[in-house]
Amino acid sequence: MTSTFGSAASRQVIIELTTAGYEAVFVGGAVRDAELGKKPLDIDIATSATPHQVKEVFRHTIDIGIEHGTILVLMHGEPIEVTTYRTESTYSDQCHPEIYVNSLKEDLQRRDFTINALAMTVDGELIDLFNGLKDLKQKIIRSVGNPEERFREDPLRIFRALRFSSVLDFEIESETLHSMKNLAPSLRHVAIERIKTEMDKLFLGKNPSRAFHYGRQIGLPELFPELLAAFDTLDRYTPFLHARHGFAAMLAVTDTDAANLSRQFKLSNEEKRFLKQFEEAFALRVHHVLGPWEFYSYSTDVLEVVEKVYHVNHEQNELTTKQIEQYKEQLPIRSRTDLAFTGNDLLKWSDKSGGKWTSDWIKKIERAIVFGRIENDAQAIKDWFINEITREK
Repeated sequence: MTSTFGSAASRQVIIELTTAGYEAVFVGGAVRDAELGKKPLDIDIATSATPHQVKEVFRHTIDIGIEHGTILVLMHGEPIEVTTYRTESTYSDQCHPEIYVNSLKEDLQRRDFTINALAMTVDGELIDLFNGLKDLKQKIIRSVGNPEERFREDPLRIFRALRFSSVLDFEIESETLHSMKNLAPSLRHVAIERIKTEMDKLFLGKNPSRAFHYGRQIGLPELFPELLAAFDTLDRYTPFLHARHGFAAMLAVTDTDAANLSRQFKLSNEEKRFLKQFEEAFALRVHHVLGPWEFYSYSTDVLEVVEKVYHVNHEQNELTTKQIEQYKEQLPIRSRTDLAFTGNDLLKWSDKSGGKWTSDWIKKIERAIVFGRIENDAQAIKDWFINEITREK
């Protein structure tokens, strides 16, 4: 590893902390990713300096997580997270205070897995106190120290192990897996938002099926049938192009609906909309092949996952992304903004006052254009509309 790990700003932060008499090193996932040959993201620094001492060293700081010992240092306009060495205090009851320590070893030994307990000096020297580099090379996820203790400290680590098995396509070491199974029921006490964050990353990993396999081994489907029974069948739908595709596949294989699944996992408004559109489009796909109205009404993203999920259980070839885009390009209009008329035009042409009838007629005209029954031309639309509305009187 070269001495150029991290950005110039992050290296400067370490240099200034050490100049002030404190220890400071790069830690965590960025070090792991660098050793894997990946571009490190989210550079984190750990130090023997307390949050108050960090604020004394640097002029520009923000208290983003001071209750957990984390200060954001603004160096050359770049935000750098600096966290004080501490022992593990994130217990399931969330009532234990942070305990700061002066020892890097104590800080690293409270971390979840050996591959995440690596540190690096500003000069590029790797600090590996728990054989994390060996586990990286052997593609193994292993708890630091006693796995039962690590998972009792924070049960979410059980799901983090599953996530890393997917993202890195690593094997979970047997003793670690055994403890995960023993303590899996404690996941019931973890906020669903935290589990959902791990699932998002799990869905986008190299091998989600590996995580689903381990999930079955530790009994997640039996423990959480209302949420995680999909672990039994999701293998067939991988890989996922986006995390929301994973939730769409879950929707397709469980007995719930989009509203309930969204509520259970506290999905964002955007994710709720996507899941609802998938639900609608998939119900249509079950009854017939995608037609002009589906290509017009739903995004390529929605149609991609509809095709994938549907064709897992059917013999026909699914439409590719390119084919979906080609069908969309052949449509006379791509969205309502392309229409050559407005609701005000309907008021003028009909000599009527506004009301729900205008939105109903916009939809009728929209469909007529999409299906090629009339051209997207204001005069053609006017003639068709006047004829149709007169005929309905």
